[in-house]
Amino acid sequence: MSTYMLIMRTVDEAAAQQAMAEAGLDFEKMIETMGRFNEELFNAGVLVSAEGLEDAQLGAVVDYSTTPPVVTDGPYGEAKELFNGYWQIDVPTKEAAIEWALKVPAGPGVKTEIRRVPSIDEFPSDNPWIQREIEWRTELLRRQLAKAEG
Repeated sequence: MSTYMLIMRTVDEAAAQQAMAEAGLDFEKMIETMGRFNEELFNAGVLVSAEGLEDAQLGAVVDYSTTPPVVTDGPYGEAKELFNGYWQIDVPTKEAAIEWALKVPAGPGVKTEIRRVPSIDEFPSDNPWIQREIEWRTELLRRQLAKAEG
């Protein structure tokens, strides 16, 4: 199995909003539609994680093309495509990831990008930074479990 990230991007906000309106999708209906898709991923045993992102107007971009880097608050005038959220899924092939992406409840003005997430096992295990990364991941899992237990 490999982990793939399905990244939802809005490429045409006006078209996306119009498509939602024409389909009669208000916020509650959109949450239900995404919830049903997430449930399908979960029930299939492929869902690793999924998150939506806050509106770009509330975010920022750090541009490292100058020294010092320049920070720009959203919205981003030059941005043509904005990430709205993502799913991480464990599936055997890119083709299987594409099959799931084809089921994403989205319409005109939206794209889903598919990218494989390399496993930590694909990096040289004798590298001290990779060894530290494995330790950090183990500690993060421990912290998440402790937090969940309250």
